[in-house]
Amino acid sequence: MNFFKKIVLLFLIAVSSFSCRSSEVVLDGLTFEEQLNVLFPNAEISSVKVDDHFLEAYQVILKQPLDHNNLKAGTFNHYVYVSHANYSKPTVLITEGYSAKHKTYELSKLLQANQVMVEYRFYGKSRPEPIPWEYLTNDQAVEDYHILIEKLKKLYKGKWISTGISKGGETTLIYKSKYPKDVDVAVPYVAPLINTQEDIRTNHLINSVGTEACRDRIKQFQRTILKHRDEILIALNAYAEKKNMKFTEVTIEEALEYSVLEFPFSFWQWGGHCEDIPEDGATEDVLFNYLIKISGVGLYNDKGIDYYLPSFYQHMKELGYYGFELEPVKDLLKVVNSTSNKRFAPKDVDLTYNPDYIKRVRDYAENKGDHILYIYGANDPWGACAPMPKPNVDALKMVLKGGHHGTRIKDFSNSDRQKIYSKLQEWLGDDVELYPLKN
Repeated sequence: MNFFKKIVLLFLIAVSSFSCRSSEVVLDGLTFEEQLNVLFPNAEISSVKVDDHFLEAYQVILKQPLDHNNLKAGTFNHYVYVSHANYSKPTVLITEGYSAKHKTYELSKLLQANQVMVEYRFYGKSRPEPIPWEYLTNDQAVEDYHILIEKLKKLYKGKWISTGISKGGETTLIYKSKYPKDVDVAVPYVAPLINTQEDIRTNHLINSVGTEACRDRIKQFQRTILKHRDEILIALNAYAEKKNMKFTEVTIEEALEYSVLEFPFSFWQWGGHCEDIPEDGATEDVLFNYLIKISGVGLYNDKGIDYYLPSFYQHMKELGYYGFELEPVKDLLKVVNSTSNKRFAPKDVDLTYNPDYIKRVRDYAENKGDHILYIYGANDPWGACAPMPKPNVDALKMVLKGGHHGTRIKDFSNSDRQKIYSKLQEWLGDDVELYPLKN
């Protein structure tokens, strides 16, 4: 950058910093990186690897308010990834539910769009230590998005689409319900809107999906693991040592029982195949390896519990969750005696559940949520908690037969993909070009 241009950039940053009116920000004639510096003068901005159709990509570390209602509460480092394609293209906002890993999302490819990926506050690199729990709320996260998008709309004046997967998709719906005009279209993938801390609808699906023979085989596998507890624990200890896993928050025997209880949910969530479930006479190695493949113990070791601590806090406070079904193995359990996942939430923190929060989001989605495209897999237990838009709402809900939590637009049949494309085209307008996905 030559000396004169640098002076101009510093002047524009100063104007944007001290001006009371955001309309005074001048961006014309600057490079994209310089424009980001003007819009976010207090951020740390660095280039990252460019993939797919993008021309430039940047990691933006914002000084985000802990409390948008009280700026004196302080700030935290909030990680955002901005991938630039073309000012005239649509922009896809990704509301991550957890940490963010810089990559290209399906919708960004479909629209050859610009992409803004936002790590959820207090997750991943955006996690302050210790976590100030009182500020980990969905409403605070929504303000993170709203303020960010208001600024970026000075660059990207075309259509905006918000999207997220699972908890991120739920966040997409929450954001849409709070600021319905911030984006033109919302596309939540496999997003639940959960009713209680232990929503029984997930177990209802688990006990009805597939064939009775398959469901019986799942229960038999659970029982077989626990009947061979001693041998399986030997294998689990060896596995934990190899993977450098520590079990101090939850004992290794407790972790085994939780993994067994989790098995039916994970089996259907990730598209398990009934014919792959080991028979009762299988060796302990075969039994153990299949349990690890489907349920794993990653959540239950110290590192996993720490990683998901913010998530379980949110599930117990606002989002709700599912409960374990103990009955099929109740006589074989030695440690676990509760159906609740509250075991994995932070201790010595108020976990009073707000039953009305998600109800309000559901009410919006089902009765007013126009221009929302829902993507689900029919066998995914989280799909049991999906919204059901009323006929008068201009929304499209697509459920893939036999699909699971990894279901995406590309997985649908050609005719269903065309239905999706047509609806997106209708909502976004003929000026927006779609680039059909390959499955």
